[in-house]
Amino acid sequence: MASTPDLERLWAPWRHQYLVQRGPRRCFFCAARRSAADRRHRVIARSRTAFALLNLYPYNNGHVLIAPSRHVARLEGLTVQEWTDILRLSQRLVRRLRDALGAQGFNLGANLGRTAGAGVPGHFHLHLVPRWRGDTNFMPVVGKTKIVSQSLDELYRLLTTRPA
Repeated sequence: MASTPDLERLWAPWRHQYLVQRGPRRCFFCAARRSAADRRHRVIARSRTAFALLNLYPYNNGHVLIAPSRHVARLEGLTVQEWTDILRLSQRLVRRLRDALGAQGFNLGANLGRTAGAGVPGHFHLHLVPRWRGDTNFMPVVGKTKIVSQSLDELYRLLTTRPA
């Protein structure tokens, strides 16, 4: 088979199930919340009304999603307790990611609605993305390729063996 010089191939086998799933997709946040199989769902922390899990399609190594346990779509639909738990989990995870990965900075944000880029507009969540000096280089710009250097399994082990 001839090689195509302009086509980059990246190995991401964890995406296969998402791509082949037929019919309406169930809310993976709700599935993770209901399950006791934290490892399978990559849940790394829980509080009374919120929880955090690794992003299966990370922008950077250590990319975490923090969501309320209740299925609520809009920021203004959160209770004070849910918002407080989400922010407290964010604080705990910033410390954990800084200690475990040596992160030097963080992006914290939410995409509110599909038009704003929300991949799961039906379940509010925050993105917590660790950053390092020099983590933006020519690869995304010239090569249209982002390199994530650590497997999700290795990252899960690292983040769940440290105190929160």
